[in-house]
Amino acid sequence: MAIEILMPALSPTMEEGTLAKWLVKEGDVVKSGQILAEIETDKATMEFEAVDEGTIGRILVAEGTSGVKVNAAIAVLLEDGESADAAPAPAAKAAEAPAAAAAEAAPVAAVAASSAPAAKAGGARVFASPLARRIAAEKGLDLASVKGSGPHGRIVRADVEAAKAVAAPVVAAAPVAAVAATASTSASAMPTGPSTETVLKTYADRPFIEVKLDGMRKTIAARLTEAKQTVPHFYLRRDIELDALMAFRAQLNAQLESRGVKLSVNDFVIKACALALQQVPTANAVWAGDRVLQFEKSDVAVAVAIEGGLFTPVLRDAETKTLSALSAEMKDLAKRARDRKLAPHEYQGGSFAVSNLGMFGIDNFDAIINPPHAAILAVGAGVAKAIVKNGAVLVGTVMSVTLSVDHRVIDGALGALLVNAIKDNLENPLAMLA
Repeated sequence: MAIEILMPALSPTMEEGTLAKWLVKEGDVVKSGQILAEIETDKATMEFEAVDEGTIGRILVAEGTSGVKVNAAIAVLLEDGESADAAPAPAAKAAEAPAAAAAEAAPVAAVAASSAPAAKAGGARVFASPLARRIAAEKGLDLASVKGSGPHGRIVRADVEAAKAVAAPVVAAAPVAAVAATASTSASAMPTGPSTETVLKTYADRPFIEVKLDGMRKTIAARLTEAKQTVPHFYLRRDIELDALMAFRAQLNAQLESRGVKLSVNDFVIKACALALQQVPTANAVWAGDRVLQFEKSDVAVAVAIEGGLFTPVLRDAETKTLSALSAEMKDLAKRARDRKLAPHEYQGGSFAVSNLGMFGIDNFDAIINPPHAAILAVGAGVAKAIVKNGAVLVGTVMSVTLSVDHRVIDGALGALLVNAIKDNLENPLAMLA
């Protein structure tokens, strides 16, 4: 009996993905656990393994197809002795389907009833082979009324051919229209700037290149727009003197050189933030809709720039790790982030984030909070500045930081305590090893 291979949900928030590459072809015999394809989500490209054994009867979704919904059939696996004729024809490209489907409400309902996975009353899914579904549609059968004789009650060809035609329930078009209207109203309620048509008309007389948005860029745009519109940001700024840290870092790196370890300023920033979250535990929290979650451990996310976007891999239990351990873990996460090889659990979670643009020569900036985090620290470059100490003007290395804070979770005084704790840790780096 033919088995549909479905687009997997590779993360809790994944709704659709891009079938980046097939690693098998039609006619190949595959075993359970064998890598079938590479699936690109909004954050990473991940390998997809076979669950069952059999022969690839037909590939339904071509390489490079984007917008493939989770649980949509992407290929058909045949058992011994089955013919590829039992497999459905390849689906049209995902980009072409919405326009045709939206043309008329009634045909949409009819197609949904005949070709989509059938459902019993109450919403339970009816499992049936693709050939059984096609025969049922031709005979006008409601698959919910057919008893399956295949494994786990799956409906096969013989079950459908033996069943008498029963009128399928009519799907009303009105609810579909209502849902569409609600979605349209919801989408239009959030301002997104000028429409595509307006912008294209404005620049119609100027040469330009259109850059297609991939899943990552779409997700970044949606999340950051939501963050700025829904999260009440406020900002706290401090200058941090780095001379003691730079001298201590140079000493440590000289001692660690034989082990191939080289600590960066960012490693010290991560450690300082992790310890500050322990020193100001009320700020180690996230917004959870109708409540605040406070954490015992310091899970610090760090922004990593990659081509076309960014990742925020999370260093878990950062307060307990040595500087060398944090440095090694950060280098590994950053490399795999740039290769888009991070697993979802490695970039999801955390309560606090660090975004460092100092290496690009940026003196200071304001970062946007990544919900549900309560804060993010924007780190600028260390530059030589005049410092007044005991009435004398000296030259020192100063780094500007800006803490962006979610006012729903952290009030002004609490935020000030947090940024001051970060400052104290960085200006007294030896204490971070105690």
